[in-house]
Amino acid sequence: IAKEVAKLLEMKAQLGGDEGKHKFVLKTPKGTRDYSPKQMAIRERVFNAIITCFKRHGAEVIDTPVFELKETLTGKYGEDSKLIYDLKDQGGELLSLRYDLTVPFARYLAMNKITNIKRYHIAKVYRRDNPAMTRGRYREFYQCDFDIAGQFDPMIPDAECLKIVHEILSDLQLGDFLIKVNDRRILDGMFAVCGVPDSKFRTICSSVDKLDKMPWEEVRSEMVGEKGLSPEAADRIGEYVQLHGGLDLVERLLQDPKLSQNKLAKEGLGDMKLLFEYLTLFGIAGKISFDLSLARGLDYYTGVIFEAVLLQQENDHVEEPVSVGSVAGGGRYDGLVGMFDPKGRKVPCVGVSIGIERIFSILEQRVEASEEKIRTTDTQVLVASAQKKLLEERLKLISELWDAGIKAEMLYKKNPKLLNQLQYCEDTGIPLVAIVGEQELKDGVVKLRVVATREEVNVRRESLVEEIRMRTSQP
Repeated sequence: IAKEVAKLLEMKAQLGGDEGKHKFVLKTPKGTRDYSPKQMAIRERVFNAIITCFKRHGAEVIDTPVFELKETLTGKYGEDSKLIYDLKDQGGELLSLRYDLTVPFARYLAMNKITNIKRYHIAKVYRRDNPAMTRGRYREFYQCDFDIAGQFDPMIPDAECLKIVHEILSDLQLGDFLIKVNDRRILDGMFAVCGVPDSKFRTICSSVDKLDKMPWEEVRSEMVGEKGLSPEAADRIGEYVQLHGGLDLVERLLQDPKLSQNKLAKEGLGDMKLLFEYLTLFGIAGKISFDLSLARGLDYYTGVIFEAVLLQQENDHVEEPVSVGSVAGGGRYDGLVGMFDPKGRKVPCVGVSIGIERIFSILEQRVEASEEKIRTTDTQVLVASAQKKLLEERLKLISELWDAGIKAEMLYKKNPKLLNQLQYCEDTGIPLVAIVGEQELKDGVVKLRVVATREEVNVRRESLVEEIRMRTSQP
């Protein structure tokens, strides 16, 4: 039956009998969304906090094209490569929309032979995911990346990246959070001593990465059932990946008879110890957890990896706070630039990406719940008139204000009622009204009214700009 139905539908399409009836659906494409002025106001606030932090740490800003050559992106993301958006060939080059900002950054470094830069980049990226938009997962979304490229002494830039995450999450007041850290070398060393064959490292790594969403039993059955790992190896991994702690755990694993024999794991643990020393000096070690289950599925990480999660106290009886999901992640990727360099010259890099969409969802829900009024414009003053036939005077005054850099508006009517003008200020949150009237014009003054208190003062025309600046400057 299905076959026949398909045939009939195909014939119907060819006949095109429904041309006139086709109903056009007004919607945004799947996995995307529009942002209203209110949402943009919240979003701008978040971006400003993040950019301020990046600049405080001395970062420069770059931008790259929204699409790259397909081969630039191929083979850099492991199992996630299937989520890359390919574009139809439009003239000889096979292109894909960028999947993240890290690979384009590595391409930029290799192409321009840059060996040393601290940069941030805020832009949209694209993933052909099956989106769960309620949880802040989209097909088009912003990433806010900060990266340090260059040959430096171990763990100093890495510690700064974690400090940045800590500063941003504290500043945005999202509630309690935890930054989990691990190291690819510790993971690879652990896989080796547990008996995972080299060829299975990456695929087992992406199974371990699911431990924050699935219980160990399910992850274990994926490793054994789907990925053909021996049950013994899976159980040995299980003993490690359920460990998390701080410097004490690093010390304990350095004494572990199996792990400490593995060169990679030993290097990773040595660096992890150093990292915790620096984080203690930065005063943030209390928010950092060394977590052996953290794997981060991306192929290009080579050293420290980290992820920040928000914690939700479900209720008072729960000892362990529940994670609400990742809001930042990153790590060290020392080989990525070398993959693009014709001579294979490596540029060590470490970076962090802030999950702006998830943060934004949380703040939006919070604003909805609190019914806080959000201003969507920055207008400082409305130029109004109390009588008719004063349009010319309003235009002259508003022009003076604009030229002086004052944010001003007026109603687009010849003779608006004063009440309507005041109501407009109430509705949009404009704090001041500059009223011109016949008497004021004669006296060379403007009546300045404070919307909130209804207090009115006459201000000389020449000192109006100064008065508005003074009354609207943020304390």
